[in-house]
Amino acid sequence: MGKCWLANSKQINHTSVMKKTILVTGGTGFIGSHTTVELQNAGYNVVIIDNLSNSKADVVDGIEKITGIRPAFEQVDCCDLEALEGVFNKYPEITGIIHFAASKAVGESVQKPLKYYENNLLSLINLLKLMPKHDVKGIIFSSSCTVYGQPDPENLPVTEQAPIKKAESPYGNTKQINEEIIQDYVHSGANISAIILRYFNPIGSHPSGIIGEMPNGVPANLIPYLTQTAIGIRPCLKVFGDDYDTPDGSCIRDYIYVLDLAKAHVAAMARIVEGKNTDPVEIYNVGTGKGVSVLELIHTFEKCTGVKLNYEIAPRREGDIEKVWGNVDKANKVLGWKAVHTLEEALSSAWNWQQKLRERGVM
Repeated sequence: MGKCWLANSKQINHTSVMKKTILVTGGTGFIGSHTTVELQNAGYNVVIIDNLSNSKADVVDGIEKITGIRPAFEQVDCCDLEALEGVFNKYPEITGIIHFAASKAVGESVQKPLKYYENNLLSLINLLKLMPKHDVKGIIFSSSCTVYGQPDPENLPVTEQAPIKKAESPYGNTKQINEEIIQDYVHSGANISAIILRYFNPIGSHPSGIIGEMPNGVPANLIPYLTQTAIGIRPCLKVFGDDYDTPDGSCIRDYIYVLDLAKAHVAAMARIVEGKNTDPVEIYNVGTGKGVSVLELIHTFEKCTGVKLNYEIAPRREGDIEKVWGNVDKANKVLGWKAVHTLEEALSSAWNWQQKLRERGVM
């Protein structure tokens, strides 16, 4: 019964998007893999490119297990212009790009700024160079709420009109610069459209437990570190700072379930492919609209999983923003998209994924 329904729903969607082909850079990564699943479910063909610096090739097997469709995969670094052009030559039917590929750890960017500037700027510049030449219609750029820096209290929840603040880290700065590069390139007359999605903090994993967030080495993101601590891989979770100007002293973020985030990319891509965008560059916040503190998140995890977490308060970490959460009215109204999953659902899915990894003997 389920399979039959899935096939029918895919059939309907296929006709609406006429099997357009989308290039997903960083497609074996956390957000990229979940977005690939949602694109396929919506009837798109997907070509993934990834240099596998922070992910593994077997993610492609996981995507195929979930959707029944194997996306094309090319192990290519977006900073290698020649190799990247080879992908466009091999898949001339590429209509749109979703650009996730980037170095993305705030802390590491403070230690290794040149790595971040080189990887994150050059990869985008190369894609933009190749788009008009290969008649690629549009690009969705994976930006971040880090562009807002620490918003002034009167600007919370932060809207897309909030002033861009000086970045708190080289990672945040690469997002700001890349947004400007896109705006400048389109302004120069380049015949492309762009949608910039500024997202907040993606968490959770596919409910199947087949794909999820699995960084190589020590996780830079809170949730995989948290679940690895819960299962005993890491001895202790550090909460960086409990003396911030927030109700419980810990940082506040807007945590969005990765499936909701993935669906926002599908909605944005449909807008570009169908030519519904009213501006050549459009910007949307993608979050839940709710701020949750790190300590609240820990207690919610403990409550919904029944697992007690070993955590300790550590000094503040350079580059961290005190509090930020988004106003997402624009994405709700214009893209017709809304985050529908609860924090409990997202955290339960992350724990399910961690347990599945243990069952598979991965970690």
